[in-house]
Amino acid sequence: MREKEIEQRLVKSVKARGGMCPKFVSPGLDGMPDRLVLLPCGCFAFVEVKAKGKHPRPLQMTQHRRLRQLGFKVYVLDDASKIEKIIDEIGGDAR
Repeated sequence: MREKEIEQRLVKSVKARGGMCPKFVSPGLDGMPDRLVLLPCGCFAFVEVKAKGKHPRPLQMTQHRRLRQLGFKVYVLDDASKIEKIIDEIGGDAR
């Protein structure tokens, strides 16, 4: 499955849970994750979307590590079947 298709499914699933999944753009700070997942419970995380079997670039891995060191959750999503599990982990299964 292509990255764009996985990303569209993520957005749709987050919306179905009453949340938002905006594209995250950070001018001047390359390597940041693709999406923010914002859920009604006040929980949120960053999600890097990749095509099946693809991995983040070294700069992306560096930014993910920095975000995690700050206490944020960062997920790499390369398989649409993992979307619900990731959303559950972010929001404590707040359905």
